[in-house]
Amino acid sequence: MPSRLTRPRLLPWSENGKRVYLRASDPKGVISRLADEMEEAQLGAGQNVLGAARALLDEPDASRPELRFTATRLTECLFDALRVAESRGERLADDEGEGEGEGEEGR
Repeated sequence: MPSRLTRPRLLPWSENGKRVYLRASDPKGVISRLADEMEEAQLGAGQNVLGAARALLDEPDASRPELRFTATRLTECLFDALRVAESRGERLADDEGEGEGEGEEGR
């Protein structure tokens, strides 16, 4: 079976503010697994921050600095979640493209 060539994977970290990509034929390689773990950690952090933000918004006496801090953390988490979604969407498109020509015709 020939090695699977796909477009480079967008990784969940950056280098000097620039996107980092991985070109690998093995989606279970060390860097791919590390990226998977980091994506899961980023999404988990987003859930935690969202929970804290909801609690803070229920506080009528929340201070402006508290709200600003929370908005900053939410912005960071949204950035991470969108990058994860973009990366996974690209990989999903690659996986769907592999099945073309196999199975049902005229899809």
